[in-house]
Amino acid sequence: MTDILIARRSLLLGAAAVTLAAGTSRLALAAADTDRRFVFVLLRGGMDGLAAVAPYGDNDYARLRGSLALAKPGEADGALDLDGFFALHPSLAPIHSWFKEGALLPVHAVATSYRDRSHFDAQDLLENGTKAPHAASDGWLNRTLSLLPGAGERRLGLAVGQQVPLVLRGPVQVASWAPSNIPAAQPGFLDLVREIYKGDKLFSTALANGIAASDGASSALGDDMKTMGKPPANGAPRPAAAVTLATAAGKMLAEANGPRIAVLELGGWDTHAGQGAARGRFAGAATALADSLVALRTSLGPAWQDTVIAVATEFGRTAAVNGTGGTDHGTAGAAFLAGGAVAGGRVAGKWPGLAADKLYQARDLAPTTDLRAVLKGALRDHLRLPTAKLDTAVFKDSSDAPPLAGLIRV
Repeated sequence: MTDILIARRSLLLGAAAVTLAAGTSRLALAAADTDRRFVFVLLRGGMDGLAAVAPYGDNDYARLRGSLALAKPGEADGALDLDGFFALHPSLAPIHSWFKEGALLPVHAVATSYRDRSHFDAQDLLENGTKAPHAASDGWLNRTLSLLPGAGERRLGLAVGQQVPLVLRGPVQVASWAPSNIPAAQPGFLDLVREIYKGDKLFSTALANGIAASDGASSALGDDMKTMGKPPANGAPRPAAAVTLATAAGKMLAEANGPRIAVLELGGWDTHAGQGAARGRFAGAATALADSLVALRTSLGPAWQDTVIAVATEFGRTAAVNGTGGTDHGTAGAAFLAGGAVAGGRVAGKWPGLAADKLYQARDLAPTTDLRAVLKGALRDHLRLPTAKLDTAVFKDSSDAPPLAGLIRV
């Protein structure tokens, strides 16, 4: 369920959860009675997993990828080696060291149960957590929230002008926030609003919750609240929207009484043309992702050690380059887990190979790992959710995708 947001100062904020939005990047937050943090980064458009985590050690990689093939590690514009077989795209350099640190876990040849090629249906299925597009009107993260301690005490909040993503919609109350240029309210304005709605239980409660949440966010963000989304006073370039939102998210998640669940959306991954190898459209999207993850880690501070970030997309892309220097809608791709609570430093998943007889429908990287199994493994071992509830409530009818073990530090 979502409810109205209250404009106060330059803040639009709901009570139990926060959604930040700007351009193609959006963020949603929800409070939970736990010190563990979980962030879901949804890459809209279909990220090319073979570009993000290049299998340069596969004998068929360079031939199949053609102009999109990355140079080998150590060469000019080369990929960043992980384990002698896989390597990160060079634009992901800011998080490369996380792998050696053990705080980054790529998962390859991963996919949802969706096998068609519609962005809208694939994203709906990814977010609703079922086996079919449009099979549920709520999201798997909202159902996750309902299982956390204190779920029955969520405060009401709603977005004005910004939608909470489907993955976080449902009966657990969430709300939204965005950097705003709305002028600060005049002194006494909120007192007048309270007086107007004092006889209306729904609106008076929403107002009280919104003000309380506003105070909480103001405490977390401090002076940053006044400048978010605006050009720096010193004339420096405006920070990327995704970086601004990730910074705000981390600060709010880091608060002792702040939110614990976050969703960050990043667009720009539909690379049909001009995808490029080390440079191009993919590189731009990957740079935004890496910079956002670094900003999130920095602003989390010590809370990073109790955080798991899951990065996923609706589907992968075709294995071979198309006629316009890009890739088309595909099937399997790559996902990431990151954070201080992650047992990383390896590439998870079963590699199917890129030989012609190994491709799915003779065009895509074949799926070998169910994305639900990855997410369920993280939720079970990090947020301590029971497998039975993950199978039936969070990801409905998903016992065929048992949680992956060993993803989280013990």
